[in-house]
Amino acid sequence: MGTARSTRRGIIAASVFAATTLVVTGCAGGGSGPDETGDAAGSENTPVTLTVATSQNEQTPNYYCGVELLKERLEEADIGLTVDLYPASQLGPDADRFPQVQAGDIDIDLQGASALSATYEPIGVVDAAYAFDDVDHAFQWIDESSEELFTGFHEATGVNIVDGWFFGNRTFTTKDVEVRSPDDLAGVPIRFPNSPIFLANAEALGVTNPVSVAVEEVYTALQQGIAVGQENPIVATRSSSYDEVLNTAILNDHNVGIHWIIVSDKTYEKLSEEQTALLEETIHEIRPENADCVEEETEKILDEYRANDAFTVVEQDDIDMDAFRSKAEEYFEGYFTGENLEAYQAIRETAG
Repeated sequence: MGTARSTRRGIIAASVFAATTLVVTGCAGGGSGPDETGDAAGSENTPVTLTVATSQNEQTPNYYCGVELLKERLEEADIGLTVDLYPASQLGPDADRFPQVQAGDIDIDLQGASALSATYEPIGVVDAAYAFDDVDHAFQWIDESSEELFTGFHEATGVNIVDGWFFGNRTFTTKDVEVRSPDDLAGVPIRFPNSPIFLANAEALGVTNPVSVAVEEVYTALQQGIAVGQENPIVATRSSSYDEVLNTAILNDHNVGIHWIIVSDKTYEKLSEEQTALLEETIHEIRPENADCVEEETEKILDEYRANDAFTVVEQDDIDMDAFRSKAEEYFEGYFTGENLEAYQAIRETAG
């Protein structure tokens, strides 16, 4: 278990114990802990139903190799936890769900850093293009170096980032546009999510004509040629059926997509110490299983593309990866300032 995560668990545990009459040597409740009316946080496992929300649909690995496993394992442990799943933004888009997480109405949510940065800007740096070298780098950073950034997020929002699950490497998928260097993206209308960090990624990668349409409108925009490409993990491109209208995948892996599993202090107030430990340990244990599932599904889809004469896969060996990485790093060294720049540089310093 990672150092940063263990430290956060200690902070959470101190808050939980402060809500009970337990005497715990060396632990003191802080001002941000739950109030003294919550007796569910004691040693007894009071039945709790946890609401889990995500924007992903049931066809994505982070659903069937992620939250479904979480539900199964928490309920099988038989310590009073029941889990209700709400995929495909059933409880609203990311921005609308976050206040519900803060209030404890949604207990567990999977969100991207770009969405979370609307509430706490520095967290957005983890979504910068090529901030992480690969998923192993991202997981190492989570376990060993994330404490300062995650603590700042918690202090600002009352929400804890428990861990992160691999969503897949974000890549370009286009209609008849083969990309091998940043220069090939000049003037090409590529859809990017309408958030500051993703639009910054567009510029950092050489996209001079980004198209920002809502996720619900992406398929139509691609059909109509408003955009001739988009960027997403391959598993998301498939689950959203974008590959029905696109025919070229560029494996430049410009972003290690991570879904951050967030839980508010309000939810922890409902849980006993045993339930809290099980929740966090299960989330952490699922992480490598989920990553393997994402990678296996990604390769399965890519093999289908490679076997399809109507589809082109531009492999990494045919891409100037150094040009992409150096362009992005130079851009973000000038784009970020202050606390954001320090957070970005701290991530890059942990690269192998």
